[in-house]
Amino acid sequence: MKRVFALLALVGAVAFGAPAWAEEKAAEAAPVVTAVAPAGMAAEAPAAAPVAAPAEAAAPAAAPVPNKGDNAWVMVCAALVILMSIPGLALFYGGLVRSKNMLSVLMQVFTVFSLITVLWVVYGYSAAFTEGNAFFGTLDKLFLKGITPESVGATFSKGVVISELIFVIFQGAFAAITCGLIVGAFAERAKFAAILVFMVIWFTLSYIPMAHMVWYWAGPDAYVDAAAAEAAGKTAGFLFQKGALDFAGGTVVHINAAIAGLVGAYMIGKRSGLGNVSMAPHSLTFTMIGASLLWFGWFGFNAGSALEASGGAALAMVNTWVATAAAALSWMFAEWILKGKPSMLGAASGAVAGLVAITPAAGFVGVMGAIIIGLLAGVVCLWGVNGLKKMLGADDSLDVFGVHGVGGILGAILTGVFADPALGGTGVYDYVANAVGTYDMTAQVISQLWGVGTVIVWSGVVSIVAYKLVDIVIGLRVPEEEEREGLDLTSHGESAYHH
Repeated sequence: MKRVFALLALVGAVAFGAPAWAEEKAAEAAPVVTAVAPAGMAAEAPAAAPVAAPAEAAAPAAAPVPNKGDNAWVMVCAALVILMSIPGLALFYGGLVRSKNMLSVLMQVFTVFSLITVLWVVYGYSAAFTEGNAFFGTLDKLFLKGITPESVGATFSKGVVISELIFVIFQGAFAAITCGLIVGAFAERAKFAAILVFMVIWFTLSYIPMAHMVWYWAGPDAYVDAAAAEAAGKTAGFLFQKGALDFAGGTVVHINAAIAGLVGAYMIGKRSGLGNVSMAPHSLTFTMIGASLLWFGWFGFNAGSALEASGGAALAMVNTWVATAAAALSWMFAEWILKGKPSMLGAASGAVAGLVAITPAAGFVGVMGAIIIGLLAGVVCLWGVNGLKKMLGADDSLDVFGVHGVGGILGAILTGVFADPALGGTGVYDYVANAVGTYDMTAQVISQLWGVGTVIVWSGVVSIVAYKLVDIVIGLRVPEEEEREGLDLTSHGESAYHH
């Protein structure tokens, strides 16, 4: 427990010790991130001036209509993100555990996905993507109240909208995989009921507010002039107001889940027999298939976050493709140099590290920036699952923190560097001037540190409280004899294999 508080205090001090950046940067640095206009504030398409006699009143602008291509693109991307969880993440994690626990990991990922899907529709979407305060939305859209097939939400272009129901499922798939990522940190020893109860608490008090803080804003059509932009900015999430850029979930998804996993690894304790019995992955074949499905689905994760079938989506897709390849190669070659042999596990782990690191940057950086981020992610995350893991002393079973935490932090900070137009990035769009604004790299990196520090502290505190409550009521860990026999039989009464 002391290590948990020490880790949170150290990183929180670094991030929050940075000087606060000027308030006027908030509107200028409004990030192009996944968000939707609140109910009653759907974006309006700019209308041409009507040709009419001076005495006639101007005709009202026509309500914007979703483009079928944009709708189709985001629907496909939502399905790809679901594929990332089931079966992608499930197989990736399942192959990494021992054969006696294969089914338990598949069951945990599959059930957590189902649980969070239902909770997202009941209250998650409403609390994350309605106008409330800087940390939470409201329950005005409880059970998706008021959302119909005709409802629309904003994109990142003025006058361009998509169907809101599509946005609901796209963001719901993000929430589901985030919670699924956590189970890898304490695989092979946690009670199934404890995992489910923890996920309900953590999803409600950590995922939802982080999604609101980073991604909620009024939409581009609210930024018609400086005064309107100032008013709209005050309704946005806390980190959006700070100007933190997170294109597809470096903070909301990866660091958020990684901190919860690390805290869980500490509080649940190490696996029985660790260091004395073999804990080797039982099927790197499944792990490679899972990693490949993650890479495939991640195109929806990142490119879909543009919310339009546009050049911005294409940039995010190319960056996702090349950064991942670069990270797989850098991890593999670094491991080859250090250990004498390149491994399949290393290549697959490097690919996931690259996917994680490019996620916050995908739509903001140029292709060369993406390659550099990928190359660094492979090497830095290799250190994260070896050197840093030993320093922390936690039994993070499947290296959730070493890959998703370290990779997410690296990617979030480097986004502030490589988003600079001088380095091939897109810069930050000024919706009042309708042009890319002046870029201040130092200010943007400070904004990124705000995002990193906030999610570490927020997720850490929520996780500690949630695990403690579950431990008191249910107990976090299975008995030692059940752990030794394997969770497949003792928790689920089934076996993954019969040979």
